[in-house]
Formats: sequence, structure tokens, C-alpha cells
Amino acid sequence: MTDYFAIGDVHGKAGMLDELLQHWDGQSQLVFLGDLIDRGEDSRAVLERVKGLVDQKGAICLSGNHEYMFLTWLDNPEQSYDHYRRNGGDMTINSLLGRALDAPVDGVADAERVRTEAAEVVAFIRQMPFILETERYIFVHAGLDLSLPDWHDTSDYQKVWIRAPFHEGFNRTSKIIVFGHTPTFYLLHQAPGTDRLWMTEDHKIGMDGGAVYGGVLHGVLFGNSGIMERFFIKNDSWTALEG
Repeated sequence: MTDYFAIGDVHGKAGMLDELLQHWDGQSQLVFLGDLIDRGEDSRAVLERVKGLVDQKGAICLSGNHEYMFLTWLDNPEQSYDHYRRNGGDMTINSLLGRALDAPVDGVADAERVRTEAAEVVAFIRQMPFILETERYIFVHAGLDLSLPDWHDTSDYQKVWIRAPFHEGFNRTSKIIVFGHTPTFYLLHQAPGTDRLWMTEDHKIGMDGGAVYGGVLHGVLFGNSGIMERFFIKNDSWTALEG
């Protein structure tokens, strides 16, 4: 059976991703749980690194809500830019256009520039799947609508946005659901920086360590019987950046 090395929400933290990938054995199936972009300082480098792993190593990168917002902005900038800006989008726009991260952004004109100047990574984001289902696992960014008679009917929107109804719902899928999206420190009611995963008796595993919020970036190796190994990289630059 295939082993899976899953990586939580990167949010532009290219250095943390590079450090975490040193723990990948090069053989297990790499799975990114989405939210590669926004808020962090190097979204373009993260996108290019992950795209290379998808193209050359067969990695799988799921869409997160931030990729969803990025495409919504790109396809309808007049209506969607403000929402994207409020969720850290300017950092990604400036990163993709090679500008200073605090450069002023024109939500409409820059959408056209990104479509042209970052066409390859835009195409990469557009093809991201929303879910990976295996014999033993379901990998998804945010979660599933567990109230449905058939969870497969969960909308793509819910797969990248759902929170409490999934966290509080009962997992009847007979599989382990591995997800990101909601930082584990919220789910655990702890301060940012905890290296714990959020794990439930009904087999949900939350692994967004809140890397961009002074937390950690998780990498977890899953095998037939569950977690085989887990790794995390701490955001040591948080104090220097925010203090």
C-alpha cells in the first residue's frame, strides 16, 4: 500500500517548506493540503516549488480556500479584490509580479498582469483537485459536509471553507479524514506555536499548524495503520517579523 506524506498550509513560507521537505523520503506520495499562498512573504517561490514537485515527482496539491479566493479575484477582480485583499492577497499579487511586498496594488490592472506574467502558476492553480480519496484516507483542505447522506456530494466550496459543522459532525466515512484550513491551536484552544495535531476518536486529523501565524508547518507520513512519522518546522522568524 502507498504511504502518504501530507503537508499542511504553507501560506508563502518558502523557507519552512524547504526545511520540511528535507524529511520527505522521496518515495511516499506527497500530498499538499492547499493554501500554498497569501499572508506569507514568498508565495511565488512556494507555487513554483510545489508545481515542480507535481510535474517531476508526481506530488498531488489540493486547492485550499486561498487558491479559491485567488481564482475568484482573477476571474472577477472588480467585485472580488476587496475580499481577497482582506485575506492577505496583496502579498501574493506582489510576489507574483516581483514587486516589493508592500507595494500598492491595483486590484483590476494587476489581475491582468498576473494572468499574463504568471500564466504558468495560474494554470497550475486552476487544475488543483479538491480532494484525494484513497482506500484508507480522505485528504481535503477544510473538511466535508458530514450531514449529507453521501459525503461525496460535498460542494467544492465546502471542501475549502467548511469549519464547525465538519469539526463537530460525526465521521461516518469509515476512512481517516486529513485536513488543514483551521489552525490546530484554535481547535486545541491553545496558543499559536503548539506542535500537536488535532485528532478525534472518529478519525479526523487536523494538521494546519498555523505556520504563518507564528506556529508550525506540519509534515505527516501516513501508512496503512495511521501515522508512521510526523515532523514540524517552527516559525522562528515570527518574533523578529512581528515584534
